[in-house]
Amino acid sequence: MNKKNTHTLPSISLYIHIPWCIKKCPYCDFHSYPRSNKISEKKYIKHVLYDLKNDQKIISNRIIKSIFIGGGTPSLLKSTSILYLLSKIKKLLSVSKNTEISIEINPDIDKTKKILEYYQAGVNRFSIGIQTFNSFLLKKINRKYNNKKTMELINSTENLSNRNLNIDLMYGLPEQTVQNVLDDLYQTILIQPEHISWYQLNIEPNTKFYAQNISLPSLHTIKIMTIQGKELLHKYGYIQYEISSYSKKIKYQCQHNLNYWNFGDYIGIGCGAHGKITQLNQKIIRTIKTKNDTIYMIGNYLKKKYIVPKKDIPIEFFLNKFRLLKPIRYKEFEKKTYIKIIKIKEKITVAKKKGFLQENMNSWIVTSKGRNQLNSLLSIFLE
Repeated sequence: MNKKNTHTLPSISLYIHIPWCIKKCPYCDFHSYPRSNKISEKKYIKHVLYDLKNDQKIISNRIIKSIFIGGGTPSLLKSTSILYLLSKIKKLLSVSKNTEISIEINPDIDKTKKILEYYQAGVNRFSIGIQTFNSFLLKKINRKYNNKKTMELINSTENLSNRNLNIDLMYGLPEQTVQNVLDDLYQTILIQPEHISWYQLNIEPNTKFYAQNISLPSLHTIKIMTIQGKELLHKYGYIQYEISSYSKKIKYQCQHNLNYWNFGDYIGIGCGAHGKITQLNQKIIRTIKTKNDTIYMIGNYLKKKYIVPKKDIPIEFFLNKFRLLKPIRYKEFEKKTYIKIIKIKEKITVAKKKGFLQENMNSWIVTSKGRNQLNSLLSIFLE
């Protein structure tokens, strides 16, 4: 392949979906289900690798920017399985020694030493889904961690060379107070993780909480939580670079998520995984893998594959890009969408008139009003 041509393509990442979990959380709308014994770990990984081989044909031999093992609860996998999976991936794809390799960890992981074992297998970024340290609130969201074990798990990361630890926290939980939110953030700051993902709980239609019509804090309370939480994180050196992401140093910003938000490409393998792969002919392909594990395990991995219609590309670009706090350069829009700015000029004008966007000589800037009313801003590009 002509190397010069590959430079015109976006950077590319790999997402691996592990659908199993211990118990389905009432707020979770990801494709996941309690693990059963009907599918062996070894067999699933074998099919995930076959799935990858199929996608390998359309990725143009690009270097993989990042690998993310998500779910579900990927930390249910044995460390030997992770070692096998990553070693095979490195033989199939171009993975550099600097490639970010993340895994999501559940605090009730069966063995604390798994962290070290995953690290030795090649994982170099750990994302621990704490959600909250408050035992009462954990029960409210049907999570039952032991805080002592959780801290042991977190402490086990301290001896890792070049540690890259993310703590996941949620706010706006049922019956949560502003002080509860600040207490969670204080406790997290004491741990001094390299990265904090701090995001508001949203109830999605296909979740148990939605069916129960669960009551959440008022919009006024949520606003106070957001303002005071951001102030606290900034006070202790955590810089916000995306709606729900904070890090102390640029090098600890999540490269995998940044690739999504910058409208990069990604291969999605495993039950229910999604992918976006740009071709040299400027067509953008979307892949959706089957959610049915029985069908997946007989080798029918692909549920749907389609070329993104030209009219849908701007909203897909902005859906990701508006999450970041940096200005959006005109040249980047044209380079990654293959669409001239003139084609969206009317929509940009509407967004400016409503106070959602500002323009300068070479970029668009989302205003504070635009960030607070992001759905309204995005809806302009859906019309």
